Amino acid sequence: MYRSLSTASIRRVVKSCRHSALQNALLISPTLVNNIIRTMSDIAGDLPGIDATPAEGQRIKHNGIVYTTVKEGLAHILVPEHKEGEAVQQVFYNPIQQFNRDMTIMAMKAYGKEKMQEKEVARKLRGGRFAEKKRKREEQPQSEERPEKSPKLSGGAAVPGLTTKPADTDMPDAEAGPLNSESEIALGDAENLEKEQSAPEEVDAPTAKEKPLSFTILDALSASGLRALRYAHEIPFLTKVTANDLLKVATESIERNAAHNKLTDKINISHDDAMAHMYQLVVNELRKANMGGGRPGKTHASDKYDVVDLDPYGTAAPFLDAAVQAVRDDGGLLCVTCTDSSVWASNGYPEKCYSLYGGVPVKGWYSHEVGLRLALYSIQTAAAKYGLAIEPLLSLSIDFYLRVFVRVTKSPAMVKFQGGKNMVVYACSGGCGSWTTQLLMKNKPAPNKKGSGIFYKHGVAKAPTTPEQCEHCGSTLHLAGPMYGGRIHSPEFVQKVIDEANEAPAEIYGTKERIRGMLQTALEEFLPTPQEQEAAKSKESTDKGKLVRKKVTEAELAALDPYPFYFHPAQVSGVIHCKSPPEAPLKGALRGLGYRVTRSHCKPGSMKTDAPWSIIWHVFREWVRQKAPVTEANIKPGSVAYRILKLGENKEGAEAVEGTDDKTTASNGTANGKAVPALPEVVFDEKVGKDISEIKLVRYQENPRENWGPMNRAKGK
Repeated sequence: MYRSLSTASIRRVVKSCRHSALQNALLISPTLVNNIIRTMSDIAGDLPGIDATPAEGQRIKHNGIVYTTVKEGLAHILVPEHKEGEAVQQVFYNPIQQFNRDMTIMAMKAYGKEKMQEKEVARKLRGGRFAEKKRKREEQPQSEERPEKSPKLSGGAAVPGLTTKPADTDMPDAEAGPLNSESEIALGDAENLEKEQSAPEEVDAPTAKEKPLSFTILDALSASGLRALRYAHEIPFLTKVTANDLLKVATESIERNAAHNKLTDKINISHDDAMAHMYQLVVNELRKANMGGGRPGKTHASDKYDVVDLDPYGTAAPFLDAAVQAVRDDGGLLCVTCTDSSVWASNGYPEKCYSLYGGVPVKGWYSHEVGLRLALYSIQTAAAKYGLAIEPLLSLSIDFYLRVFVRVTKSPAMVKFQGGKNMVVYACSGGCGSWTTQLLMKNKPAPNKKGSGIFYKHGVAKAPTTPEQCEHCGSTLHLAGPMYGGRIHSPEFVQKVIDEANEAPAEIYGTKERIRGMLQTALEEFLPTPQEQEAAKSKESTDKGKLVRKKVTEAELAALDPYPFYFHPAQVSGVIHCKSPPEAPLKGALRGLGYRVTRSHCKPGSMKTDAPWSIIWHVFREWVRQKAPVTEANIKPGSVAYRILKLGENKEGAEAVEGTDDKTTASNGTANGKAVPALPEVVFDEKVGKDISEIKLVRYQENPRENWGPMNRAKGK
């Protein structure tokens, strides 16, 4: 009887119902009204199909199954309504990961705009060279002694007596012969290209012979296809995104969602193993390059992806070898997520961490940054064997996972520097929590023969850098690593992503404020060395007005991160059993001694500083002496706290430190009758330590809902 009724009619029938039992039920449970309306609507067959215009909260009926539309960004995905007793996800979707997806789109936009500009520059330069060669050929008179070439038969034999005028050759786009990322465009060329690009007829209007510049993305583990949908919707210069998944139910879901979003022309759906898909691409590229014929050294158009995005459930380690080869080697972008933080951010499974990432994790409060460096080390070693070098652009520890963005470049010369950017860590895991690093190799600058510059020698490093016991508390040190020892962020890239976040509409990017806060924190935690500060000024002046990136200098390739890990004041205070100092006074004390200190993005309350551990412990001893005295009777003689606080030493020598420091004052005081160097006076100045910001930032995660987290793995087939 309800099949002839519309949804509006059903709603009027329910509201006008006079049956007392139903009326009471509706008053007790308002949601029952919607349930009845939904049931009657299904009976009436009043639900739109998959061709309907997408809308949030919309109910769609397709092939006899009812779906609810969920909107994120500009994309809409169809989530099947669970039948009674069915609570298992067939296709994985976690709304908590919206932060990851929002930030990835902003990072891809920042990267892609620069990349598309490089491609445009390369195409115009190649086009100009080709036109010049063609003009010279046309102006050159034909010599009788040098007849025109004869056309060839299909078998390769020339036809005598026949001559043809060579046809105009279509110029390939930037993919056919891209500029190497180390290439540099002269300032004059850049200015000419800027003028050409400013012409109205040139903007977004390729000629008939020119193909549109391509920008392709691989979503290797696509699940519901939400990432691919959002990339296709929100990245304007994207030409094609491949959404791949091993599960058939997932590819069917992607197909439905692509059709519902009207994006079938931009999304290529692949039902395959992710590694097989990427390796097949690599095999095709090798065959094309080595067995495709043609003249030696000829450049072939590449089908590799501009961006490869790995977002697995768990670790991305098994996919890295294929991914570094499937992404373009002229500066392609590789995005990697790893959600197995119990492996790389704890010491519970060191054997598992070593098998996946090639290094041993650390037991300590800074384990999340160690996890980032282990992941970067695994990507680096996967790429180096193919002559590929990586440049970390942005590396973040977020909630229960890590997310890194690295640029991949084919350059055996750059790979030579990689060994000198890896390190092991001697960690005082069972004691005070301090650490010391040890490089595996060293990149040492040396003057060239002419004396006009320097070159780098790559050799072995001296070892060890520390004795077996911790110099601060005497506890046994433990070994961690190897791991990446270079910079984990590119300040220029981070600033570009921040600019994208500032321009992003809040109604589309719901996590915009947190993205801005975390990226600003990541930018601030970059503490440049004096050499890096000088190089940055020089680069800023030389790069002014250029359209493409300046080539990476050897000094930048050899640069290390001298302050690799953060410390947590609450954890440090726990070692010596004292009250934790507030953030502002602690920062003021370190800054008053001439050191820099800032927040770390990894954990709320964590700090990064260029102060050595001897100074950090000196500041905390002064905190105990000046502000938060401890009861010495409660500290066991011989314990870590006892040794750090130097409770057993002579009162005159209580301020002696482990070695001297260039920031110490003149010698005063005695210990065992001998003069010892005195440490500088510590002042806990809140004004000096307070960071004044005109913009309030959400720097760390706020609980979005109850029981949020990584969720269970999808069970589809």
